[in-house]
Amino acid sequence: MNGELVTLERRIAARPETVFSFFTDRDRWLSWMGRDGEFAFRPDGPYRTNVTGDNHAAGRFLEFDPPNRVVFTWGWETGDMPVPPGSSTVEITLRPDGDGTLLRLVHHGLPTVAREPHAQGWGHYLDRLTARAEGRDPGPDRWMENAPA
Repeated sequence: MNGELVTLERRIAARPETVFSFFTDRDRWLSWMGRDGEFAFRPDGPYRTNVTGDNHAAGRFLEFDPPNRVVFTWGWETGDMPVPPGSSTVEITLRPDGDGTLLRLVHHGLPTVAREPHAQGWGHYLDRLTARAEGRDPGPDRWMENAPA
């Protein structure tokens, strides 16, 4: 992390096309992050997803470049995090790396108080995405365990 950015990387033992599909299919997205959601997977398409029970993230997709890049705005409808819907931007880039993929997530425009919680959150969810993309079961999302159904 530096400046206003949160930057995380993961090496995933799956092809970029496979990893990319987890950003363009509702059921695949929800298999690694969130309980429910509405997604319009197209440029300027809105999304809203229940990430951790009482916390809903919302924004718009800005760019799709299969299987290399996805960009979307991000923010929270509820909770005490000072990041309103659409007020920050998440860039996902996927690069072939041998027989796998190097995923890089850069989250721009976060206020200082939101950087560390978002770094922890994205780390948690990228670990779950890595497991799913590699064909493993990440198990129940511990951040959802105490969330109301």
